[in-house]
Amino acid sequence: MKIIITGSLGNISKPMAQELVQKGHEVTVISSSTEKQAEIEDLGASAAIGSVEDVAFLTKTFTGADAVYCMIPRSNYFDPNLDLDAFTRKIGDNYAEAIQKSGVKRVVFLSSIGAHLEQNSGIIQLYNEIETVLKKLDASITFMRPASFFYNLEAYIPQIKFQGVIATNYGADKMVPWVSPNDIAAAIAEEITTPLNGKKVRYVASEELTGDETARILGEAIGKPDLKWVLISDEEALNGLINVGMQPKIAAGLIEMYAGLYNGLLAEDYAQNRPAVMGKTKLADYAKEFASVYNQK
Repeated sequence: MKIIITGSLGNISKPMAQELVQKGHEVTVISSSTEKQAEIEDLGASAAIGSVEDVAFLTKTFTGADAVYCMIPRSNYFDPNLDLDAFTRKIGDNYAEAIQKSGVKRVVFLSSIGAHLEQNSGIIQLYNEIETVLKKLDASITFMRPASFFYNLEAYIPQIKFQGVIATNYGADKMVPWVSPNDIAAAIAEEITTPLNGKKVRYVASEELTGDETARILGEAIGKPDLKWVLISDEEALNGLINVGMQPKIAAGLIEMYAGLYNGLLAEDYAQNRPAVMGKTKLADYAKEFASVYNQK
């Protein structure tokens, strides 16, 4: 198959490209950086250098493909000039237009747990909008909805170092579905090469743990076996993010998302459609990587 991958050589796109190349597919990786071209080609893939903000470039790159993988690039939440809603919506619209104009018939879109919600989901709400737009297209689309990423735990490293705890408005005694990017990549590689007629939602998770269990595993990996996960109010969590420089509107969206995770709203559809098989990578595996990052900071 001729497969187009967005996301450059990110945490999901790189292992997915490697797997698909190894299985004999013709893979093209879209990247905005010319510096990544050689590394992409070293994987056995082709590089398409351009921006997902350029719909003409996307359309040209998608044309003739058997399948495409689309994801929203990560943004800098500390950029005071970032309009996250406008940026996310624009990329989603660009994908929809490029899919329609190119005629590609098989698509996998990286969405998120909580994307079933039209409101009260914080920064995830835009994924509901994009799914709604893409559902109208004449293409077979899998909406991948991963759980909470393991590597997002690295954001708590300064807090662990200076306060000795993980303190936020979710987790603690409540379950958090976690996922490894490697497991997401494997699921997408499977999905994008599997025929589909229509639209489909697929959740991806690696392990379900309470915040307390999460803190214990991470604590053991970094030599702090008594590390605690402390539940704080939405207001306290919001002020903490703003105080470290995060854009207030984005911080508020994150806190609303976390609140939904704690009260069960965000994961209600996930709970009814859990993956039949959890991913191979567990938190104890990732904790080694977490410890390495922790010791470097």
